[in-house]
Formats: sequence, structure tokens, C-alpha cells
Amino acid sequence: MQKLLLHPAAKPLVFLLCLLPFAWLCYGVLADRLGANPAEALIRSAGDWTLRFLCIVLAVTPLRVFSGLTALARYRRMLGLFVYFYAVLHLLCYGVFDMDLDLAAIAKDIAKRPFILVGFAAFVLLTPLAATSFNRAIKWIGARRWQWLHRLVYLVAGLGLLHFFWMRAGKNNFAEVFIYAGIIGVLLAWRVVQALRRRPGPWRAPRAGVLTQK
Repeated sequence: MQKLLLHPAAKPLVFLLCLLPFAWLCYGVLADRLGANPAEALIRSAGDWTLRFLCIVLAVTPLRVFSGLTALARYRRMLGLFVYFYAVLHLLCYGVFDMDLDLAAIAKDIAKRPFILVGFAAFVLLTPLAATSFNRAIKWIGARRWQWLHRLVYLVAGLGLLHFFWMRAGKNNFAEVFIYAGIIGVLLAWRVVQALRRRPGPWRAPRAGVLTQK
């Protein structure tokens, strides 16, 4: 599996697989297969795929640790960009089909409806992560600051779940919300446990090579 993940054709193949939901939505529009309200279907489908790719991105590190497949790390950045791609698609579908690209009306709608405000906040926080997802950005802002910046993805995940929760609250349909919340909750809890294990404490002996100051 490690060799397959490192194969030159693997990354282009994963890229194409990530585009399949977009291709299916395009087909649905052209073939008129999105139901009675195609605009709503597009908006919600793009939002669903944003959350799904967010779960996939958050799952990369735990899967790499548990499986020992270090090559998984080379796909994380591309998968993260697909989170942003589907988030942009979600926002564009809302702006075009729901609001007719009326920027003043969009601004009023964001300020008036909390679930849209939360979703837009998640998109705003996601934007610098996508903008700095290349090697030159890491050198420019420094590796440590880059890592702290990209921890915003955890806040994005929380805001995305809240956006989805409020959207489904109108129809009192929370089944999918609980599924996504469970997946993201487990993935974030794993990170908390790992951070606590790495944290030095009075019960831990100093690591080899670490000098203590007097």
C-alpha cells in the first residue's frame, strides 16, 4: 500500500476521484436530475461535500499513525484544497441561485440569519489556510506560525457543524448532523489525547538530549 500511495499516478488519480462529486453535480444540472428544486440541491450538496472532505482531511493524520502509511501525508494538502473548493462552490451556489448575486442583499442576509453568518465565518477562516497551502508560504511565515495558523481548521470544523445544525434545525432533522458531529468529535478528541501525551509533566522523565537550565 505504501508503494501504491507513492506511485506517480496515485496523486492524479486521487485528484480525479475528488472531482467526481463536482462532475456528478454538473451532470445533474445538464440532465435535469436534481429534483424539483435544483438550486437547493446544488447548495446543499456542495455544503455536504465540504463537510465530508473536512472529515477526510482530519482523518489523514490518525490513519497515518495507526496504519504506519507515512505516504498519506502527501495527500493532506490537496485534500485540504478540495475542502476549500467545495466551500467556494457552496457559497457561489448560494450567491447565484438564492441571491441573484445581489451583494447588498447577501450582506443583509448574512447579518440577519445566524446560520449563514456562522457558515460565512467558517469560509473566511478557511481562506487563509487555502492561500498558504504551498511550500513558499511556509518559508515566508515560518513553520511554527504556519502550524498555528492551520490549526484554525479545528475552529472551521466546529463552525461548519454549527452551520449544518442550524440549517437542519428548521426541519428538525438532526440524523446527519449527529453523524458528522460524531466523526469530527472523535478525530478532534484523538488530537487532544495525543497533545496531552506529548505535554511534559512532573511525572515524566526528561527526554534524552534535553538540557535543563539552572
